[in-house]
Amino acid sequence: MRQNNNKKKVLLAASVASMIDLFNRENIRILQESGCQVEVEANFCFGNITDAQRVEQFRLQLQQMGVAVWHIPIPRKAADLTNILRSYQMLKKLCKKKDYDLIHTQSPIGGAVVRLAAAPYRNKGCRVIYTAHGFHFYKGASVFRWLCCYPVEKLLSFCTDTLITINAEDYRLAKSFRARQVCYIPGIGISLAEYGRDRTTRQKMRQEFGFRERDFVVLSVGQLSRRKNQEVVIRALARLAKDKNNVQYVLAGLGEREARYRRLARKLGVAHRVHVTGYRSDIPDLLQMADCFAFPSRQEGLPVALMEAMAAGVAVVCSRIRGNCDLVRDGIEGRLVEPGDDAGFADAIRQVMEHQELADIYRDNARKRVEKFSCQRVNRKMKQIYGQYLSGKSH
Repeated sequence: MRQNNNKKKVLLAASVASMIDLFNRENIRILQESGCQVEVEANFCFGNITDAQRVEQFRLQLQQMGVAVWHIPIPRKAADLTNILRSYQMLKKLCKKKDYDLIHTQSPIGGAVVRLAAAPYRNKGCRVIYTAHGFHFYKGASVFRWLCCYPVEKLLSFCTDTLITINAEDYRLAKSFRARQVCYIPGIGISLAEYGRDRTTRQKMRQEFGFRERDFVVLSVGQLSRRKNQEVVIRALARLAKDKNNVQYVLAGLGEREARYRRLARKLGVAHRVHVTGYRSDIPDLLQMADCFAFPSRQEGLPVALMEAMAAGVAVVCSRIRGNCDLVRDGIEGRLVEPGDDAGFADAIRQVMEHQELADIYRDNARKRVEKFSCQRVNRKMKQIYGQYLSGKSH
């Protein structure tokens, strides 16, 4: 067993820096308040879903907080074997050099590489936590994903002390794995106090975009990608525009599909109604101006963006998938539609437009529902998990 005469050394690891930035700031705070020496490992150069300026700001903030930063070129694609192998070798050296007490890793590729690199050091007292932000095998996923991803995650569970899942479906699957402990924690939680309805902010944001008060604004927040599936909303918008001349669609995010979406909007004759903003850090303000939040993802873990919209009191229309269904019940907190059904999305958005009383019911129910997913509840559970290792106890 290792000596406990110094601060516990903890590594927070992920494929890309934006995952630590967006999903682990509270974990850093909890660990530092527990007296730990915290370090961060991630790819700070490419693959991030925030812009380069935000990534650099985050790096500087970490350094100001006394958090050591390690850039490891973990790729986001499994086909990049060169960088996967290189990252594995770098991580093995880092684990040997730093002699960590605890490693908390996440994301599919990052989680795999880190756990493999850390495996030899578990015999020396290092403990490994893995948070699965949505397994890549799930109800409705392709046979290929089940054949490739499921066995890998099951094997890697032998290298895992605590496996954290963030939705009910993943938790049921993970209970058959070989991790020493399997937990369910509802995502990273949400600070409800940051979200609400403010007419002044609504007017200000609409003026920024040139929207009229009579305009019906649909908002999506997330990476512009096949997985996030914003294409289906653009197609739904084209259906709505046939008899609704006041619908506007705002897409907040970066991604490889931006050019494709712009071409599609031009082809469908709705380019003047589709507004791509790039990365935005003022999501609470954007939500203030929205009348409907469209979230058409094909795959999610437990989506923060959807929780934010619910907390802000925006009527939601989202895809009927794992994660979304943990938050929204069809016809109660909002509407659920099959991910590829653009006609269904158009009908659901039209319902929110035309039936204000029903939309108000969705908003009120959603706000009540999301209270169960507060960051306070999540932080209490994370403190318990960290505490069992930081106190020297294990199971």
